Amino acid sequence: MSEYAIPSETIRYHEEIKKSTFIVHIAHTPTLEDAKSFIKQINAEYPDARHNCWAHVAGAPTGSHVLGFSDDGEPNGTAGKPMLNVLVGSGLGEITAVTTRYFGGIKLGTGGLVRAYGGTLNNALQQLPTARKIPAGTLLGSSDYALQGVIEQLLKSQFTVLNIEKQFAAHIDWTITVDRREVEQVIAAIYELTNGAVLLAKQQP
Repeated sequence: MSEYAIPSETIRYHEEIKKSTFIVHIAHTPTLEDAKSFIKQINAEYPDARHNCWAHVAGAPTGSHVLGFSDDGEPNGTAGKPMLNVLVGSGLGEITAVTTRYFGGIKLGTGGLVRAYGGTLNNALQQLPTARKIPAGTLLGSSDYALQGVIEQLLKSQFTVLNIEKQFAAHIDWTITVDRREVEQVIAAIYELTNGAVLLAKQQP
């Protein structure tokens, strides 16, 4: 799994098209449960809206099992699917978008709806702050206290370290989280640095 972009904030975007009001909310949703919760939240905030259409990529952008969408009463294929197409095309992961529509009295037609839902979401994405999601791998091991400094120096100078936790007892018990793509290199480098005294093991998912 490679790294990918994710939303770093929840945003709200507003646009009017032929007197209809479109309100787009976008949030970071790492799981399907998070996506469902966010959709429920927006539905509760706009209970009087005619439509709360949504789409999500609730995980890595390459995972088809995390894709979902709903037209929420709009003609079939005119809202949720265009929104999902925009999300998939953006390459973003762990993202949910909900577009609330208040009808303004002028019908947009199916083509107009597709352009409106896809277009407003695309415009909203232009304002979305993002961060990079780095795939994580966790390593476990123990060392003598004398090796603490050199181990930490090696990790921080040569590798993408996401987190280090240490438990102090007779030895130091390490829980080291790094970029998953560097796991084997970290194991080898620590083993060589300590002349075989420290052998890290990958934590199983």
